[in-house]
Amino acid sequence: MGQALCCLQVDQSTVAIKETFGKFDEIFQPGCHLLPWCLGSQISGYLSLCVQQLDVRCETKTKYRALADSASDAFYKLSNTREQIQAYVFDAKHLS
Repeated sequence: MGQALCCLQVDQSTVAIKETFGKFDEIFQPGCHLLPWCLGSQISGYLSLCVQQLDVRCETKTKYRALADSASDAFYKLSNTREQIQAYVFDAKHLS
């Protein structure tokens, strides 16, 4: 996840969220990319695409991962992934 001059490397199983002048522009897939920061482009963050396990104290476990196609939704719409997934699991458990 290094950035030197206008070059950017995105690691495997990760995507980078690119913004231009503070507005979402595109998602960089793993690999090398050009990032013209002098034209207002910047990386606002990185999102792991790895499967993660979350242990929830209600006799259940759930696994989750961000999907590359929905990376902008996962980055901008989910503020605290773990708490939101826990709330969903608790709601689902109470409904069953």
